[in-house]
Amino acid sequence: MAKDKDSLILETSLQGYFFDQLQEINNNCSSPLPKETIHYSSKVMGQFGDSENFFENAEGKIKEKILGIKLMEVAHYNEAQAKRVLKDVGDTALFICGYFAESFNRKILDIKYYQNIGKIAYNRLDSIIPSAYERNSFYKHLSSNFDNLTVMIKVVSVKSQKNAEMGSYLIFPTDKKEN
Repeated sequence: MAKDKDSLILETSLQGYFFDQLQEINNNCSSPLPKETIHYSSKVMGQFGDSENFFENAEGKIKEKILGIKLMEVAHYNEAQAKRVLKDVGDTALFICGYFAESFNRKILDIKYYQNIGKIAYNRLDSIIPSAYERNSFYKHLSSNFDNLTVMIKVVSVKSQKNAEMGSYLIFPTDKKEN
C-alpha cells in the first residue's frame, strides 16, 4: 500500500506524540531507559512546543536564556527559586541539545558546553529534590543519561523534519469552549 503524501497524524497532545516517539526509540535500545525518564523527557519536549517557555521575558523584551549565567546565579537563590531555575536550565539544555543539535554547527559554544550545563543543573537539582516520579535520585539519573536522552530527542527531531518534508501534518484537537 502506497503511503499517502499528505497523511495526517492524530494526537491528543504534543507530549503524547513525543512520548510515543521516544518510547519507540527506547524500545529499540540495548539498554532501555525507565518509563519515568521517557515520560519526563516527553513532558520537557511538549513544554517547549510553546515558544514562550523557550525564551525569557526580561523587562518586556524577549531574550534567549543564558544558561551558564542562570546556573551560576542559583547559588544566591533560596531553595524554591533554586529548584525552579535548576529545572529550567536542565530542561532547556536537554531540549536544545536534542532537538536543535544541528544548530550548534553555527555557534561559538559547542554542544558539549550545553550538555555539561544540563548535567550540572540536574545533579544540583537532585541534591534539593532527592526523589521524584517515585524514584530515588531521579534527577541524578537524568544527568547520567543526558547524552543518551539528547540522542533520542535528536532522532525524534530528524524524524519530525522528514515527516514535514513528506507532507505529514500533526493535528491536535482543539478544546471545546462552552458558551
